[in-house]
Amino acid sequence: MKFVDTAKVFVRSGNGGNGAMSFRREKFVEFGGPDGGDGGKGGDVWLKASADLNTLVDFRFRRKYVAKDGKSGMSRARTGADGEDIKLVIPAGTQVIDDDSGILLADLTDDGQTVLIARGGKGGLGNLRFKSSLNRAPRKSTPGEPGLQFNLFLKLKVIADVGLLGLPNSGKSTFLSVVSNARPKIADYPFTTLWPHLGAVAIEGFDFVIADIPGIIEGASQGRGLGDRFLQHIERCKLLVHLVDGTSEDLALDYCTVVNELVSYGAGIDQIRRITVLSKSDALGTEERKRKSSVLEKAAGVSVAPISSVRGEGIRALLEHIAGILEEMRMEAKLEARKWTPESR
Repeated sequence: MKFVDTAKVFVRSGNGGNGAMSFRREKFVEFGGPDGGDGGKGGDVWLKASADLNTLVDFRFRRKYVAKDGKSGMSRARTGADGEDIKLVIPAGTQVIDDDSGILLADLTDDGQTVLIARGGKGGLGNLRFKSSLNRAPRKSTPGEPGLQFNLFLKLKVIADVGLLGLPNSGKSTFLSVVSNARPKIADYPFTTLWPHLGAVAIEGFDFVIADIPGIIEGASQGRGLGDRFLQHIERCKLLVHLVDGTSEDLALDYCTVVNELVSYGAGIDQIRRITVLSKSDALGTEERKRKSSVLEKAAGVSVAPISSVRGEGIRALLEHIAGILEEMRMEAKLEARKWTPESR
C-alpha cells in the first residue's frame, strides 16, 4: 500500500430538519389545535484514530464527506428523524488542521481516540412549540440550523519510541531489518527508503517501536531531497539513534550535516535525546575503527557505539542501552502523572 502522510478533505455536518406547521384535522374535532412537530437534528462528523492504519491513502481517492440532513417535522407532533452521523477512521498520530485558518483542531495520538469535528445543525421548531394562552393557533415554525463545514488538512506523524537518523545509505534500513520484524527495501545506493518504516523490537521482556525515515541530506529542513515532510515523523519520538557511516571519508561533516538540519527544522527535535552510532564497523580494521570512533566522538561530544548490522556486532548492547533509557523515561512519566492525580491534590 502506498504511504501517504498528508491529505485534504472537505467535511460538512448535516442540516437540521425544518419544523412543521400543521393543525389537527379530525372528524368531530371542530377546533383542532397546532400539531406541527420539530425537525430532526443533522448528522455529526466524527474522527476516530486507529493504530491499525498507517497511511492516509484512502483520503486521496475520496475527498468529500457529508453527513445526512435531519428530516422535517410532521403532523401529529411527530419529530423528524435525526440525520445519520459519519465517522472517518484515520491513523493514530494524525493532526487535524483547519486548512482555511491554519488552526489545529485535533491531535489524535491514541488508538480509539474519538473527536467530534462538526456538530450537526439543530432541528427547527414546529408550530406546536409556539402555542400559548394568547395564541391558540400559531402559524409559525422555524427552519433547521445549517450544518458546519470545514476544509481539513490531515497530517500524519508516525508514532514510534525511537527514530533512526542518518544520511542516505548510512545503514538505517539494514539495522531496522536486523533488530525488528520490519522488512524495508535495502540496497547499496542512496534513498532506498522512500517513506517511513516501523519495526517492533522486543528485548528482555521490554517492547518498543523504531521508525526508519528516509535519509537526511543538507537542505532537508528547507525541503531539499525528500524534504522536511519526513522530518515530521520523528517529532513524537522519545529517543533518536543517529547512524554515521563508518566507511565515510569525513565522519564529522556527516554528523554535523544531520544535526544542523535538525536545528534548522525546529519543532524541538534537536532537543530529543540522541545516541550516536558508528555503523558498518565490519568494513573497518581494528585500528581504523578506533581512529574513526575517536573522530566521531570528538564531533558529537559523546561516546560512540560501533556496530555492524551485517555481523550483529554491538547490536544487542545497543538495544539494551535503548531499552534502559526508554524504561527510565516511562518510569519518570508515570511518576509525573501521579503528581497530578486527584488524590495528590
